[in-house]
Amino acid sequence: MGWLTKILKGYGLGSDHRVTEGRYDERYENDGSWGDPPTTSDELLDFDNEEIDRAIALSLAEEDERNVSSLVEDDTKSVCSSLKEEEEDDQHDEVTSHSEEDQDDEIPSHSEEDHKGKKVIDDNSYLEEDEELAKAIQLSLNMDSPPRNTYGSLFPRLPHFFQGVYRTCAGCNGRIGHGRFLSCMGGVWHPECFRCHACNLPISDYEFSMSENRPFHKSCYKEHHHPKCDVCKNFIPTNRGGLIEYRAHPFWLQKYCPAHEHDGTPRCCSCERMEPRDTRYLLLDDGRKLCLECLDSAIMDTHECQPLYLEIQDFYEGLNMKIEQQVPMLLVERQALNEAMEGEKQGHHHLPETRGLCLSEEQTISTIIRRPRVGAGRIFDMFTEPYKLVRRCEVTAILVLYSLPRLLAGSILAHEMMHAWLRLKGYSNLPPDVEEGICQVLAHMWLDSEIMAGASGTAVASSSSSAPAPAPASSKKGKRSQFEKQLGEFFKHQIESDTSAAYGDGFREGNKAVLKYGLRSTLDHIRLTGRFPC
Repeated sequence: MGWLTKILKGYGLGSDHRVTEGRYDERYENDGSWGDPPTTSDELLDFDNEEIDRAIALSLAEEDERNVSSLVEDDTKSVCSSLKEEEEDDQHDEVTSHSEEDQDDEIPSHSEEDHKGKKVIDDNSYLEEDEELAKAIQLSLNMDSPPRNTYGSLFPRLPHFFQGVYRTCAGCNGRIGHGRFLSCMGGVWHPECFRCHACNLPISDYEFSMSENRPFHKSCYKEHHHPKCDVCKNFIPTNRGGLIEYRAHPFWLQKYCPAHEHDGTPRCCSCERMEPRDTRYLLLDDGRKLCLECLDSAIMDTHECQPLYLEIQDFYEGLNMKIEQQVPMLLVERQALNEAMEGEKQGHHHLPETRGLCLSEEQTISTIIRRPRVGAGRIFDMFTEPYKLVRRCEVTAILVLYSLPRLLAGSILAHEMMHAWLRLKGYSNLPPDVEEGICQVLAHMWLDSEIMAGASGTAVASSSSSAPAPAPASSKKGKRSQFEKQLGEFFKHQIESDTSAAYGDGFREGNKAVLKYGLRSTLDHIRLTGRFPC
């Protein structure tokens, strides 16, 4: 039986990831702080245009105010000059001489008035101011506005790395404002929104695991995804290379630590599953152990096995292979089976353990006559009696090991009855792979019919047989359990995957021939040539 070795990297599907944690103080590069809600770039442009328009309006208003003030001042000066005309006429000579001197002295300081006394506005100075304002406006349009304090402003400056878009939490889809935030898995999160998929608590650790794009605490991931040993129930340890290495049964897929193969952990003698630490298998008097599921349909004495023996005889009769001779069938202990095997001169035996035997010699066999009692994890009150075999034909008896589940005992009976049929029909001196191979084919066919009968309620023979074989749908315990159906599939799997030359290779050659030519044609070819047809 080939056991499976599984090696997983790390914690299986998951891998470690890191969380980038920061504080979202809404600072960007070297610019000033921004604490109000960001706006779009279009709103910023509207804001700059409004400020420019406001500046131009203020400049025009100041210019109009200066023009009005200039006109009022001119009117006041005109009234005052008319009142003083007479005095100026009387002192014309003196005023003339003084005015000439005053004109020479006051031209630089009163250049804004003409000879009629009106104020002249110097447009050059205003033009210079307008030009400077226009240059400033043009410069502001061509350049980015310098960082400025926006306290109280409705249109704060946006950061360069996130123009026009809010930071959105990948968990709740809400806005991330001031305070701490997490950056991981291609998004940003509120710390309370980044939660473990298993326990639904926030992940505050620096590292976390992922499975199917979902975050987990490392401890939660290990609990849900790290394989546990089905025997000791602990997490399967990693090897020196940091890899998870375990063994698995090829059929039941029972996972267990590699150490259990060498620490004396027992297996069920029927289904081969290892005994879990929290379960106790039944200890038999010959040292074998039997799991509780297999015990449920186990056959424990010769009398209990007789109905099954009759079912196998009916199966052979349905294949037109009826055995006319009355061949005794006995249920025996392991020691009695081994002793009988040593006394047998012919036959092929599947070592290291034989669970059935077709005898041709006269012997005295110790057989179990009453079902033993079960208690405290073991059996007791085993009653046996000697049975003397008498040779009336080529077959003296068929022996089967006791305490095997019904389907396993039946497949062994079907195998040994094929040995008896071959000997009684004159098939002598066959090669081991041919004789054992065709016997395994018949055992496999019976298991097939039992499994199909249990599934449909009617007996249907295997497709490899030449004629349908009826088989009762009832079992020792009545209706078959789901485990018993699985057990039947396991026994078929054992026959199909056997690696021995006689039993394994012989079965595969014989089954291929039966599927191709039919059972009757294959048996006729074996009688003539001693080989399977190609």
